[in-house]
Amino acid sequence: MTVRPCLRWPDLCLRKPALAVEEISEEIRTIWQDMVDTMDAMPGVGLAAPQIGISLQLAVVDASDARNRRILMANPSILEASAIMNHHEEASPNLPGVSAQVTRPRGVTVRFIDETGAYVLRDFVGLEATSVQHQIDHLQGKMYFDRLSRMKRDMLLRKARKARA
Repeated sequence: MTVRPCLRWPDLCLRKPALAVEEISEEIRTIWQDMVDTMDAMPGVGLAAPQIGISLQLAVVDASDARNRRILMANPSILEASAIMNHHEEASPNLPGVSAQVTRPRGVTVRFIDETGAYVLRDFVGLEATSVQHQIDHLQGKMYFDRLSRMKRDMLLRKARKARA
C-alpha cells in the first residue's frame, strides 16, 4: 500500500483525542495497511493513526523479532494493568532524534475491535504491552514525554528543537 509521512510535533492532531471507529470498513482496512507499511518503514513497533494525521482510534503493533505478529486495533482501551512496572526506552517518529526511559505497567488487558469487526480481549506483556500503551496514549492526545517529570520533559523538548535546527 503506502508509507505515509508522520506529523511533526507540535502538530495539533497529536494533542487531541481521536474519534471512535464506527465500523470496520474497507477504508479502515486500507488505513491499517498503510499504518503497517509506515511502521515497517521506520524503526518502531507500533503506530497510531493520529501520528499520520488521521484522527481515528486505530493502532497497529508488532513487537515480534520476525515482524510477523501484527495486531490491528480499533477503539482499544485498557481494562486492567499490572502492578509490576517495566522501564523501556521510548521514542516517536513525530519527535525524531530523541528518546526517554518511560515507566509503564509490565502487562495490560486490552479490549479492542479487530480487523474482522469482532471485539477482542487480549493480554499483552513486556515490549508488546509498552507499545500498546504508547499507542493508546497517542489516541488520547498524549505523547510519551507527557509521562516524564517536567524537568525531563523540558530537557527532551529542548534537545529535540536543537536536533531539528
